[in-house]
Amino acid sequence: MKYEIMYIVRPDLEESAVKEVSKSFEKILTDNGAKVTSSKDLGQKELAYEIKNHKTGFYFLVNIEANDSKAIDEFNRLALISEDVIRHLIVKEEK
Repeated sequence: MKYEIMYIVRPDLEESAVKEVSKSFEKILTDNGAKVTSSKDLGQKELAYEIKNHKTGFYFLVNIEANDSKAIDEFNRLALISEDVIRHLIVKEEK
């Protein structure tokens, strides 16, 4: 199964911390059996509306392949808990 994940990291982090958040979430996916096929840092963009008192955020787009939903479930769980990720979206790609 193929998935596309977009997530937004809060803008008040330093550049090194933003990269660390990105690496840690990719590691969560790979540690749970997913294969990252592409990963893009889309940079800092203005949000359509304010989220958690932030008007901008660092956007990331990750495409993965996974045999089961274990990696997706873990990513979703940790993204919801994380103070650094202000919004995320997971889309299952149709064949």
